[in-house]
Amino acid sequence: MDNRIRKIVIVGGGTAGWMTAAALSKVLINNYCEIELVESEAIGTVGVGEATIPQISRFNTLLGIDENEFVRETQGTFKLGIEFRDWGQLGDSYIHPFGVFGVPIESVPFHHYWLKMRQAEKFSRLQDFSLACVAAPKGKFTRPMNIPKSPLSQIAYAFQFDAGLYAKYLRRYSEARGVKRTEGKVSQVHQRSDDGFIASVEMESGERIEGDLFIDCSGFRGLLIEQTLKTGYEEWTHWLPCDRAAAVPCMSAGPPEPYTRSTARDAGWQWRIPLQHRTGNGHVYSSQFTDDDTAIETLLSSLDGEPLADVNKLRFVTGRRKQFWNKNVVAIGLSSGFIEPLESTSIHLIQSGISKLIGLFPSRDFQQPDIDKYNQQSISEIESIRDFIILHYKATQRDDTEFWNYCRTMSLPSSLDERLALYKSNGRLYREGDELFSETSWLAVLVGQGILPASYHPLVDAYDSDGMERYLSGVLDVIDRSVDSMPTHAEFIQKHCAAGPR
Repeated sequence: MDNRIRKIVIVGGGTAGWMTAAALSKVLINNYCEIELVESEAIGTVGVGEATIPQISRFNTLLGIDENEFVRETQGTFKLGIEFRDWGQLGDSYIHPFGVFGVPIESVPFHHYWLKMRQAEKFSRLQDFSLACVAAPKGKFTRPMNIPKSPLSQIAYAFQFDAGLYAKYLRRYSEARGVKRTEGKVSQVHQRSDDGFIASVEMESGERIEGDLFIDCSGFRGLLIEQTLKTGYEEWTHWLPCDRAAAVPCMSAGPPEPYTRSTARDAGWQWRIPLQHRTGNGHVYSSQFTDDDTAIETLLSSLDGEPLADVNKLRFVTGRRKQFWNKNVVAIGLSSGFIEPLESTSIHLIQSGISKLIGLFPSRDFQQPDIDKYNQQSISEIESIRDFIILHYKATQRDDTEFWNYCRTMSLPSSLDERLALYKSNGRLYREGDELFSETSWLAVLVGQGILPASYHPLVDAYDSDGMERYLSGVLDVIDRSVDSMPTHAEFIQKHCAAGPR
């Protein structure tokens, strides 16, 4: 008996819908099943997620996308990390880099040796031991080079791109592989009477689109997962109080930097994402601590150039669905939950949801153990990301506004409390299972925002301090020489992937 899925219906386009369509059209070979995506141009998309993390390269590889073409088509730039300004204290600045700090010595993480040297009042800046942290502010970039034992062989990078152009790029990719697109709004959702599974969606035109598996990419409203199936939502506003955003593109003020910038403001933070043809900007803020007009004025008064569009205003509630997969509906993208874009995780969570769906792809009988495993993995992942985002707000010495006083003194999830306690004693950091952010990421934020442990790994004392000092000096020298040899970001783009005029 052929029990396979015969029809997949994706409700909603944008980045989430077309990433899902592209991936499924690639892996479901030999006309395994039909794929139809329903979207309405009248509804539009959020479209503010323009920065990514390195994992997106795996998605591009899955699709067989040529990277230079992808960057050209999306007016993209490259990204070595995120610069954070004014997060620990006013006037502070640090970079959360992709890649690593230094090189482990005899299985003990590098930062423990740096911690000992720092206590001896030597090598005060951890940032100097990261090629990305040194290269980014100098505007340098290159892809990894085949140079054994060189930091140039281990460059990790992501992309900054126009999310609207990315969705259009993936739409062309998907339609070329047989995905059918239907334009229009869904007016009704029909469920099976016996088990409540979704049977079809009905368009305003009266057309009914039936399916076996439905993917909800309808954004914050969660048309299928919430409005129809009443799945429920777990709110995290008490830990992540920002609930509004205002976004606007502006003219570029110069060559694009190879990093995203996050600047802390009185009641939230502001992003800056340089693309080839413009700069993306946004202000994420808490309505409890400021009003919309003030927040928008803060955004507009700090742009690099003239605004290129009206301000796009968004409201959201940080949190997650109680189930990401319910009956025959899988929520991907904003319909599954939302964590503000502070660490550029939105597109990754789309990608991760797609990957888990492919790994647990169902037959038409929808086995509950598969659904349970998908939900377990999804909840674990988003909660670990949640803790990392909360860290940025908690790890601050700022007391200049009510917002920062609230963040600095708020209680934490027990999972984050335990991790911080382990770090604060001897600098120990552990990556749990398949969680997204590495020890390097946690260390960058903790040290960057002034949270230092009382001591370091005891085994570091087995090494001669003078020899350790010479070794760390050598690491700095290699990094400096490597960065000096790199082309500028603008030169690299011009040579390999410059977009044409639009």
